[in-house]
Amino acid sequence: MSFSFFGRILAAIILLLSVLFMPFWVSAILALAGMIYFPFFLEAVLVFLLSDLLYGTPLSKPFNIVFVSFILTLACFIILELLKKKLRFNK
Repeated sequence: MSFSFFGRILAAIILLLSVLFMPFWVSAILALAGMIYFPFFLEAVLVFLLSDLLYGTPLSKPFNIVFVSFILTLACFIILELLKKKLRFNK
């Protein structure tokens, strides 16, 4: 197995620990960096789903949305994956 595989696992574990023990903005920055650096870093979306399941409360908006950070992370993930296909950083 390659270094990238272990780096990806390490990044996912660090992101999970940051969601559990650090402020939200630290986790958001780490997730964004992971989504930019790694190809198809779906772990960030799943970790923020876990975050919403643990800490999420319904907003007093018209739809009583509970999964706010999950929805924002999923939207950011989709946008970044589409942008990565348009831009070439490797060559």
